[in-house]
Amino acid sequence: MNIHNILVAGNYEKQFQEQLPPKITQTFRFKGIDEITEEDLSWADAYVGFKPCPGFHFADIKWVHSFNAGVNNYLEIDGWKGHDILLTRTVCSFGQRISEYCLSYVLRDLQYHQYFEGKQTEKKWAPQTPQMVKDQTIVIFGTGEIGQEAAKVFSSFGATVYGVSQSGKQKEYFQKVTETSSASTLAAQADWIISTLPLTNETSKLFDRAFFSNLNGAAFINVGRGLTVDEQALIEALNSRKVRYAVLDVLDTEPLPETSELWERDDIVITPHISAVTEVTEAIACFFDTLKKIENNEILPNRVDFMKGY
Repeated sequence: MNIHNILVAGNYEKQFQEQLPPKITQTFRFKGIDEITEEDLSWADAYVGFKPCPGFHFADIKWVHSFNAGVNNYLEIDGWKGHDILLTRTVCSFGQRISEYCLSYVLRDLQYHQYFEGKQTEKKWAPQTPQMVKDQTIVIFGTGEIGQEAAKVFSSFGATVYGVSQSGKQKEYFQKVTETSSASTLAAQADWIISTLPLTNETSKLFDRAFFSNLNGAAFINVGRGLTVDEQALIEALNSRKVRYAVLDVLDTEPLPETSELWERDDIVITPHISAVTEVTEAIACFFDTLKKIENNEILPNRVDFMKGY
């Protein structure tokens, strides 16, 4: 694939110049996302940005690169069919960031941080023996780069780590991987359920009443997409203690409305979609790495499969 004219949605010219590799032959055009014109789209054979610009269409574009890991806002565009277009996404250090996020909340729970903070406030000396990660069974939904990195981290502590994916293909760092359709048996054994799933037709509301009914007091962490969870079903599962604790970095509606019941619960931790914040410098580095691979006809691990949606 020959790429000549690259349209960047966003005023990132300074950052691009600072990270520009030697021997770059492409011409770049930088525009604020609301300033992009029909002529800009017709000029470009590659489009780069966090999201499509208003009125986006393909024209002669051959390659679209998302500065985000998620690509739903690109996949929602009409017209992919019939166009031979490459879509890639930013991954880079997301796996490490998300793994550290998940580990922090697992340790927060196992080490009784909240309990001891409460006792300190009460000025009470009340020992409680912390639990260890090595004694935990962790089931990770999604065995791609992010899920694998999380499995690597928890395995290094000696945890039993299982994976769930659409294909059920075995992956490194998982003791076992099963297909989504057969996940209930693994879920019933879990101390922790961690979802790194993207949003697709198959994963939408995957975590519903039927799923939560299989759990036996597991904790639930969602760092994938909010719409994969039926939030009312999660609340019911918390009420029945099928789920004992939930950490939600992604929600059905973001920002979460002040009226949401989720804010009020002591058994839910909410963070504002920060487990894998995209830093512009890192996103640009990932873009240039992808461009180099395209020019060298190398395999693209961040290529999006349109059929799968990720």
